[in-house]
Amino acid sequence: MAQPQLLEGQSGLPVDNPTKSYWHKEPSEKLLGHRTTRELPRSADVVIVGSGLTGSFAAHFLKEKQPDLNIVILEAREACWGATGRNGGHCQPAIYGAATPQIASFELRNFSYLKNLVEEFSIPCDWRSTSGVHAFYSAELFARARERVASLADEYPDLAANVAVVTHGEGSLGGSPAYLLEGERRELTLAGLRVPDAAGAIVQWNAASLWPYKLVAFVLERLLATYSDAGKPGSGSFNLQTNTPATGLTQAETTIHLHSPSTTSKPTSTSTSTTSTSTSTTWTVHTPRGTITAPKVLLATNAYTSHLLPQFSTFLVPTRGQVSALKPPQPPTVPPLDIAHTYYIEGEPDSPYERDDYLVQRPPAAAELVYGGGRRHARRRGVGVWDDGAVDQAVAWYLRGELTAVLDLSARPGSGSGSGQSQSKKQDLEPTHEWTGIMGYTRDGFPFVGAVPPSLGGGDRGLYLCAGYNGHGMPNAVLSAKATIDMMYGGEEAEIDLPPEYELTEQRVARALLQDEVAVVDARGCLWRDFCG
Repeated sequence: MAQPQLLEGQSGLPVDNPTKSYWHKEPSEKLLGHRTTRELPRSADVVIVGSGLTGSFAAHFLKEKQPDLNIVILEAREACWGATGRNGGHCQPAIYGAATPQIASFELRNFSYLKNLVEEFSIPCDWRSTSGVHAFYSAELFARARERVASLADEYPDLAANVAVVTHGEGSLGGSPAYLLEGERRELTLAGLRVPDAAGAIVQWNAASLWPYKLVAFVLERLLATYSDAGKPGSGSFNLQTNTPATGLTQAETTIHLHSPSTTSKPTSTSTSTTSTSTSTTWTVHTPRGTITAPKVLLATNAYTSHLLPQFSTFLVPTRGQVSALKPPQPPTVPPLDIAHTYYIEGEPDSPYERDDYLVQRPPAAAELVYGGGRRHARRRGVGVWDDGAVDQAVAWYLRGELTAVLDLSARPGSGSGSGQSQSKKQDLEPTHEWTGIMGYTRDGFPFVGAVPPSLGGGDRGLYLCAGYNGHGMPNAVLSAKATIDMMYGGEEAEIDLPPEYELTEQRVARALLQDEVAVVDARGCLWRDFCG
């Protein structure tokens, strides 16, 4: 798709030729190239722009709340071809690392909702519940993390029960649940966790690996199977239009004058009437295939938001991340390698806030190691980059070679012969897929959820945004989408389950302007805001 002239800092449209994500190697036959109707509908009750985790679940919650609505999703490329289909394949709430305990609880509820949904519907998305190991390679950063856990244990012990601190030496496991068996306790050592050279680790009990594209594909296919028939009386429709980028937004107000004759006790020679007016707002979404109008529009556009709303250029910045699917070390081990956990690799010895890598493993037989991060090696650290059509070679080489330096990938953890029982030889791993994806980083570090204020292009009413997850969308997007729908149709008395920090308001935007820009904060280290901001 042709890219229009852009303002400084404004995102372009998703590119036509993105890198090949591992998660797209088995695309849904029902969704690939899908257009529910041959022609773009002229109108709808709600238009959703974006078909990833946010957009698909927003449609799901809309249909739960009001099944008679006519809903259209517009997707620039194939369904779920953006950040959700290009991430690292893990879902883990931030417990001790969240900005507030309320946010930690919200993320934990997101995680539980998704886990229960997958179980209820037997969604074939390779969901594997694990523990999450946060391995710290900076003593300074680990000390800060331990302080966070200690503070959480004092003030919110229920949340702190979800984490354990692991340090060097015998009897060094702190905060582990009392119900763990002795064998499980022995495994919770740095060597047992495959990170013998780390300064320390924190283990979270709620984590999972999954195939994110297949989760979203299930939701979209179910919506299509249930609501694509618009011919049923009183039944709303669900219409998915892929390869239909939204290129612009315009608002119009229609004023309706209502005349009613006045009532008097006696007839008069001159008739009188009273006039009342009502105003309705409609939004028109422009695409290369025509326009579609709706009273309500939800932008589930994440990093690409500023393309439609340039006012967000400084508040929600596209940032490119990179991931590799790597073959396990050769020769193959017997039994096959199973790392058993999901991982965050945090900090460098000489740069505490610089590294924030992440890892999951796919099931056998291939059992690829899906490893992402290394953004500090990318040009401009990936900040301001909205093109996912190429990989950064410096990051690719880092991901191939770094994993064996920080993780013991021997068949049995602790069987290596290097320092601290780690592997003795660094080894480059062979990639099967290398890809990029575009995250949305916000100026104040929180997602934007709610009605778009007039100062940011929202007009009077009807335009909503749910985006800007700062690379942490899996444990945030679903219930953020639900909160947005509750704002749309819940009424003034509706209880909205959303951290107040996430709500999009004029006051929040004014405060954000006083903070440093995304690029300035990120240059201090990708973990600086989490631990020092």
